[in-house]
Amino acid sequence: MTRVSASLHSIGLAALCLTLAAGHSERASAQASTPLSRPAPTADRSAPTLVVFITVDQLTPVYFERYGDQLDGGFARLLRGGAVYLNAYQDHAITETAPGHATTLSGRFPRSTGIMMNAAGVQDPQAPVIGGGAAPASPFRFRGESLIDWMRLADQRSRALSVSRKDRGAILPLGRAKQNVYWYSSNGRFTTSTYYADTLPTWLNDFNARRLPQSMAGRRWELSRPASYYPEPDTVAVESGGKNYVFPHVLPSTPADAAGALPGFPWMDELTLSVALAGLRALDLGHGAAPDLLAVSLSTTDAIGHQYGPDSREAHDQFLRLDRSLGAFLDSLFAVRDSTRVIIALTADHGVTPFPEVSGPGRPRDARHVQLDSLVAAMRLTIRARGGDTTSFGFEEGVLSLDRGALTRAGISPDSVERAFITAVRRVPGVARADDVRSFAHADTVHDAVARRWLHTLTPESSVAVAVTLQPYTVWEYNNSPMAMHGSPSDLDARVPLILYGAPFRPGRHREKARVVDLAPTLAHVLHVPPTDKVDGRVLEAALR
Repeated sequence: MTRVSASLHSIGLAALCLTLAAGHSERASAQASTPLSRPAPTADRSAPTLVVFITVDQLTPVYFERYGDQLDGGFARLLRGGAVYLNAYQDHAITETAPGHATTLSGRFPRSTGIMMNAAGVQDPQAPVIGGGAAPASPFRFRGESLIDWMRLADQRSRALSVSRKDRGAILPLGRAKQNVYWYSSNGRFTTSTYYADTLPTWLNDFNARRLPQSMAGRRWELSRPASYYPEPDTVAVESGGKNYVFPHVLPSTPADAAGALPGFPWMDELTLSVALAGLRALDLGHGAAPDLLAVSLSTTDAIGHQYGPDSREAHDQFLRLDRSLGAFLDSLFAVRDSTRVIIALTADHGVTPFPEVSGPGRPRDARHVQLDSLVAAMRLTIRARGGDTTSFGFEEGVLSLDRGALTRAGISPDSVERAFITAVRRVPGVARADDVRSFAHADTVHDAVARRWLHTLTPESSVAVAVTLQPYTVWEYNNSPMAMHGSPSDLDARVPLILYGAPFRPGRHREKARVVDLAPTLAHVLHVPPTDKVDGRVLEAALR
């Protein structure tokens, strides 16, 4: 194509599950470091006591369509017993991790949450991470409230635990709520930032002390099923930057390096599910008078998808492994919590576009990587030559931002800069359209999905002047290295699964479209907790019993 410019038991979860199943006799000692006073369960024996919300980063419904008949674990259970929408969408334009996670339990688009892109997500120099190993982070940019806030306003005893490999995956589903929020650091520890706490709880220190990531040094990632299960070739050189793209894949032999490399291996998800179960037990979630929330964001599908692409044998095996990991997780969960009083919701923060270099049915031959570095540099030079400040012209994530005041003070017409950029970028191969964002206000958002998704993305005070949309199957160049990417308004990146499982929901497949912003109001409806914000989503009535 053209270029322009491991099992759960292997990490000790089996022992943890046996401990969980042993009953509640050890609860007092387990909670010694986190004193709790939880009332007896509510008299309403049918009311949900626990909401388990699972986000699988970069989970495209294509995997269910390709490999659904090979599933025998958690995905299989949810598909069999849940209200299933495989035609759901993140209905915004910059389909990245931060904006996707911010929509999930807020019921609002990025224009309302304030989280438009990863580059302006959870970074916060005023919230350093406890113990280091990760960048400072907090939800200070997030606006409004989310499901846990609505739950606590209905009953202040409701609590939440959110865990992920990524900081934004752990933080943003809970919005600004100062609950129990933990993510993975490069030193192999789960941690949090000073926005939430000054020290880690004893239960998490004990979990980290087991040094499970370091113990995996040298472990080999082999196929989890016989080779006949995998029709994908294992010799596609574009994968993994042309290096180490053939099975088996091996973690570094030194413990510290293994901990740093773990996010690109399936065992990272197993570790995240393991810490979620440990936290559930320590905090006694789902066992009180008010419903609690456990949010788990699983990031390995994203890491593997970027590195090897969604058409790879690696992505296939990761999907099958995750199915079994989720199955073990649900078995462990239901061993200690009444399954009739647990609600499970599963979705994704975004989909993915395959490598342009990998051909397939329905894929255009002129798919490519696009980068506008030379164009942006040339325009900045022109602005500088005319006495303007080059920082008044910025381009990232497909959007041109202008400091109109600075340009005007320098005697440069912002509108002329905008028109020149649009004219130039429309000539670039692979670009489908470049829009003055003011035109979206008059667009037919029913039939023009691109305009609608950009409208759902841009905040009112945004300095974005132009939105650039690439052709489907064409992606932005990332650090001069080929990667399978996402981030566009294309259905490839926007389409995700949405599954609701539990007593309030009617099992079955739904062909009609749903949106991820519909998830929070639907959960709020079955919990009888009215949203306190104006939400963009609606209750998925067809999913209810």
